[in-house]
Amino acid sequence: MWWLACLVGVLTGIVSGMGIGGGTLLVLYLTAVLQTDPSAAAGINLLYFLGCAPPSLWIHWKNDRIHRPVAVWAAIGGAVTAVIAALLVPSSSPDWLRRAFGALLLVVGVRELWQALHTENTKG
Repeated sequence: MWWLACLVGVLTGIVSGMGIGGGTLLVLYLTAVLQTDPSAAAGINLLYFLGCAPPSLWIHWKNDRIHRPVAVWAAIGGAVTAVIAALLVPSSSPDWLRRAFGALLLVVGVRELWQALHTENTKG
């Protein structure tokens, strides 16, 4: 069934490139279908992103959909962070990972809410 794994990889890569959340689908496939340890699946997903991100970045860059100076630094930072996280995740406790991810989601959510409220206030 290697062909199914390849198909899932291609499809989740395409979805990831569109920014829809293909990494979540890949982790779901790895854990539910292939019975991969969740920590290992998270590490695989981070490394998988390194292969999916460059083609997506190139397409968005070519279509002038990104702020180029920021994209260069974000790509460098994302690549370095993905490798470091992929190496650290397998040796980390699931409880710590859940808390760290929850904290990250909280920070991002508050930031997005703040920006949305600020944008609404400047329109009116």
